Amino acid sequence: MNSSDSDARLIEGILRLKRERNAIILAHNYQLGEVQDIADFVGDSLELSQKAAQTGAEVIVFCGVLFMAETASILCPDKRVLLPDIHAGCPMADMITAEGLRQKKIEHPGATVVCYINSSAEVKAESDVCCTSANAANIVEKLPEGRKILFVPDQYLGHYTSTRTGREMILWPGFCPTHTRIKSQDIIRLKQEHPQAKVVVHPECRPDVIALADEVLSTGGIRRFARSTTATEVIVGTEIGMLHRLRKENPNKSFIPVSEQAVCPRMKLITLENVLWSLEEMEPEVKVPEEIRLRAKAAVDKMLEVG
Repeated sequence: MNSSDSDARLIEGILRLKRERNAIILAHNYQLGEVQDIADFVGDSLELSQKAAQTGAEVIVFCGVLFMAETASILCPDKRVLLPDIHAGCPMADMITAEGLRQKKIEHPGATVVCYINSSAEVKAESDVCCTSANAANIVEKLPEGRKILFVPDQYLGHYTSTRTGREMILWPGFCPTHTRIKSQDIIRLKQEHPQAKVVVHPECRPDVIALADEVLSTGGIRRFARSTTATEVIVGTEIGMLHRLRKENPNKSFIPVSEQAVCPRMKLITLENVLWSLEEMEPEVKVPEEIRLRAKAAVDKMLEVG
């Protein structure tokens, strides 16, 4: 059996079980192309959080990383949330713990904790409001003037948000290893090779990379920009899984990755095989304990209400 026949059988099994289980498949923009293609909905963190909250399905198969599945569990305690590979974590989320955040809050009493959604449920539970890369500036702008702000865990998104809003913030020293592989010298070289191209990068990138971009956007924002721009060439500074969707939706435009090294290995752990297995076995299940869930939900709800 060749690989296309094998994939067709896997997809047939996934679609059958999805119907039988009353399941919905959500996939992040950084997932493997074949996983994106079998999803009911593909999006960024905010879009997927909202879709999880709105779905009438009994089962959510979350093709992303652990914090995303936890967010779905936080918003949908009555649904079964499956993460096809339980090892699909987020290195940035692992750079902060609830205990570490509690200690930092003691050092900065009265500070409002703004927590990037790329964090564990326990860290969200210690926070005042969550944000995504799409709405971080909007969230911060609406905080009372003069209030001390502690932004966790991504120092680069925090720095960018600070420059956008003019608000000083205490930044946790976390970062996305994938986005730090995107280098300013590569953008400079690509701009010389493609002088008419527009440059769009993710706000998890370093400040020197952001300084070279025409637009700094979440993955959802990058998708909308790709659709609306008159440029026929776009240099893209984010995880390369994003290019599958951009090329699929905009076949008459050329999308050039800043770096082929910008790969998140954890995102790539989810495959058609383990999506099928997950639906067959109804595991691994991600379930946030109720005491943590309620506190984390308050921070996520505040984000959805404000941002």
